[in-house]
Amino acid sequence: MNSNTQAILLAGGLGTRIREETENRPKPMIEVGGKPILWHLMSHLSVQGINRFIICTGYRAEVVADYFANYRIRSNDFTVDLSGRNEIRIHTNNDEVDWEVTVAYTGGSEVGTGGRLNRIKKYIDTYPFLCTYGDGLSDVDIKKLFQFHSERKELATMTTINPTNRFGVVELSGENVLSFREKPKVEGWINGGYFLFEKEIWNYLDDFCTLEQEPMQSLAQKGKLNAYKHLGFWQSMDTYREYELLSKMWAEGVAPWKH
Repeated sequence: MNSNTQAILLAGGLGTRIREETENRPKPMIEVGGKPILWHLMSHLSVQGINRFIICTGYRAEVVADYFANYRIRSNDFTVDLSGRNEIRIHTNNDEVDWEVTVAYTGGSEVGTGGRLNRIKKYIDTYPFLCTYGDGLSDVDIKKLFQFHSERKELATMTTINPTNRFGVVELSGENVLSFREKPKVEGWINGGYFLFEKEIWNYLDDFCTLEQEPMQSLAQKGKLNAYKHLGFWQSMDTYREYELLSKMWAEGVAPWKH
């Protein structure tokens, strides 16, 4: 990883399972502690040395575009001269002054995650690059992830996590309860996002593919996909309950992704 490393954030999905919050905005723009999930994710990456971002938009793309196009005014005090010149003077007090953000519309709901990635190929100028989902948070150590990828010298690395079951597990014998485990760890590992890709990834993508299907399956079959096991915090925001959990963590000052 170097100072030019880029992070691609997939932010074009519908978010149908959390419809209460996504009628008028894409899921990555749902706010936790007054800031969009997307901002929290970018801040986590920035603290670890990544300040160049490409956001792949789709559903309600204008919300993301407006947020970043007017970011300095939204995030700072400013003075505007209304005498005719309409000059705006920003009084900078935010920490994101070094961010470079490219917002790219990558199509509607017909476009899969791989298609969105493929459509921003022209903006990628450094390898490997990071790609992740814009609707979840974690405390993944990005430098260790890049080191792991570098040592194994394969085309792609996927961060995997061992999640907690959302529900308690009851073991029965007939009508008798033998044991009960409140939210145990799920057996096995699942995709946690935070992919690293080398230049050859473009050979596996097209404008309509779903990254997690044929491209990743093909990479796995060819032995070109490594798994980086993340043992720390990871939480997607697929439901309103998960949104409330992340908001509570932030409000109580115990958010693992906060630096």
